[in-house]
Amino acid sequence: MKKIICFALATGLILSSGFSKVKTKFDQANAVKDTGSVEIKDVASTDVTKVMGTGWNLGNTLEATGGKGLRTENSWGAVTTTKEIIDGVAAAGFKTIRIPVSWAKHMDENYTIDPEWMNRVKTVVDWAIEDGMYVILNCHHDNFGSAEGLTAGKGYYPTKKNYKISKAFFANMWAQIALAFNNGYDEHLIFETMNEPRLIGTKIEWSFAAGDSRHAEAQDMINKLNQVTVDVVRASGGNNAKRLIMMPGYAATPAAVLSEAFVLPTDTVENKLIVSVHMYTPYIFAGQSPGTKKFSVQFERENASTFRKLNQKFVQNGTAVIIGEYGAVNKENSEERVKWFTSFIRDSQAQGLPAVLWDNFQWKINPDKVDYSEKFGFYDRRNIKWVFPEINEAIMSNVVNK
Repeated sequence: MKKIICFALATGLILSSGFSKVKTKFDQANAVKDTGSVEIKDVASTDVTKVMGTGWNLGNTLEATGGKGLRTENSWGAVTTTKEIIDGVAAAGFKTIRIPVSWAKHMDENYTIDPEWMNRVKTVVDWAIEDGMYVILNCHHDNFGSAEGLTAGKGYYPTKKNYKISKAFFANMWAQIALAFNNGYDEHLIFETMNEPRLIGTKIEWSFAAGDSRHAEAQDMINKLNQVTVDVVRASGGNNAKRLIMMPGYAATPAAVLSEAFVLPTDTVENKLIVSVHMYTPYIFAGQSPGTKKFSVQFERENASTFRKLNQKFVQNGTAVIIGEYGAVNKENSEERVKWFTSFIRDSQAQGLPAVLWDNFQWKINPDKVDYSEKFGFYDRRNIKWVFPEINEAIMSNVVNK
């Protein structure tokens, strides 16, 4: 194992993980620092995923990017998160919660994150930890909107042209997250490097083709940014020296991580990495509007095939996989969705892949303009009530470790 070193400077850090050195610029004096002290277990990623059960996403909330300051939490229509909301998720049987967070909106040109924002994120994370849940904390909507115009503190973009500034963003962001979340959190807290990194604004944004040079370059940059994150987290020492770290390939597609273009980071510890994929599949049923409302055996077979491939490439070789987002939109087709959820959870669990339900607090269909797009709401957080109890039952009845 290589030595992990962290040297403090007046306005930042020089981080050395044994694989690379990264200089940061953020104002360390203004950064939130974890003062807790709990023991973290030295467990393999595949052992943890066996007990994570099934999960739920706090979508359209801390990753929302409208408004200013703490008001961003409500800028996409979601209610302010409360302990009662988180308690309701745990009470429903979800053992894992993914908390998507956007950071660039709360960062200055020197990459310093607003401490008020960091403390708000800590509050929500702590509520979930208190409920005994596994928490996945990530960097969400910080992929810049185009290959042009990216400046310091505005996010990242996975091209060679933007790599230097993207690397600085990741180094500074994760150094601050690692300061705020370290010895006070055990193995129940998992870091996720980024969410659906892709070439936003291009015609190939959501697909992945291994033979496409643009996708190959983007995946190479994503590999490098995953490595930067691992290096910075490990260099923060303490519990983060053993923390599980989760990472996607291009656009979080299974196709990207199953390709040879995806390369896991080199790590200072063994068996602490987790591959992240998102599956709204097949999209014609699970996400497309209008698409189709009918579930078919072919859809079931397609998903089962992907689960097997992920298991064979990663799980069987000691690297865990988590389906960080999944779901099927409300097309007023409850019976067909129950079939989809039943097969999805049954078959993913059979391959050792915990799945985390995407919930964006949107489920109502406008009768005057039928549009099913983004109707991924399942939990009425305003009234602490599950909207489709039959879907919850389909999920929970197929989880191995409840």
